[in-house]
Amino acid sequence: MATHVTLIPGDGIGPGITDATVRVLEAAGCDFIYDKQLAGMAAVAALGDPMPEATIESIKRTRLALKGPLETPVGGGYRSVNVALRKAFDLYANVRPAHTIRPGGRFENVDIVLVRENTEGLYIGIEHYIPIDGDPKAAAESVALITRAGSERIVRYAFEYAVSHKRKKVTLVHKANILKFSQGLFLDVGREVAKEYAGRIACDDRIVDACAMQLVLKPETFDVIVTTNLFGDILSDEISGLVGGLGLAPGANIGANAALFEAVHGTAPDIAGKGIANPGALLLAACMMLDHLGDNTRADRVRHALETVVRQGKTVTRDLGGTANTDQFTDAIIASL
Repeated sequence: MATHVTLIPGDGIGPGITDATVRVLEAAGCDFIYDKQLAGMAAVAALGDPMPEATIESIKRTRLALKGPLETPVGGGYRSVNVALRKAFDLYANVRPAHTIRPGGRFENVDIVLVRENTEGLYIGIEHYIPIDGDPKAAAESVALITRAGSERIVRYAFEYAVSHKRKKVTLVHKANILKFSQGLFLDVGREVAKEYAGRIACDDRIVDACAMQLVLKPETFDVIVTTNLFGDILSDEISGLVGGLGLAPGANIGANAALFEAVHGTAPDIAGKGIANPGALLLAACMMLDHLGDNTRADRVRHALETVVRQGKTVTRDLGGTANTDQFTDAIIASL
């Protein structure tokens, strides 16, 4: 039975890498019915709204979305279209895997999954200016909102992910030594949840700055990391850097009633429309979507095909050290299937 998916090509290189991803999925035998929708600047140009109601309604109906990179309009509206989508569907878990694919990098055998709380913390957007002595912007204050319910939900998701993906350890990353109330609450709740998985999943905790250092010294010591919103945003890009950058970095945003899968890199306007972009990140995001649907065998086939082509290095895009264009790279992946 076909699965309905909301398809958001996005901006910049988004349409090109989306077309490439769809081609590979079709070649792999995926039975998807796509509902193509707009968001970001493409939606502003067509409809005057960066997040049209039709896009929201489509995701409500399909409960599943595959999304290219989006550009947020400057000067009003949403602070971030991506953040707005996460809030609209309460996509509380941002899952960012980092796995060594490219040979000859600085690190080998990196296999880390970072689980980031996606709806709380500093990114909740509670902030204001404080006027002093006639200066309306003399100071600015931002509130980091951490709740017990939100902390328990994300930590439990990380442990359940570890169990279902046969992982061994979850690391709680925090700054409770300084932010004793907000980060302290996250750490306390994390430790409480960890007790329920004792004997199945090991657990430790790291202060965020120490974690950042250890990631570039001994990344192989990490397995699953779970942390709050701001720290997760920073560390997820750091772990992508350990395996060669964002060109092969997928992401998933998971909620109780919807799931959105995306390439986490930007719109790359400098190469948009030139047909030379690397579709690898979005294709790996599509593999995460297949895993989410329980189609693990097909997801593994597509991942293996992509990794084989990248490791051979003969038909890869410029950012991966080759000269192939998007179509040539995509054709090589399909042939490898």
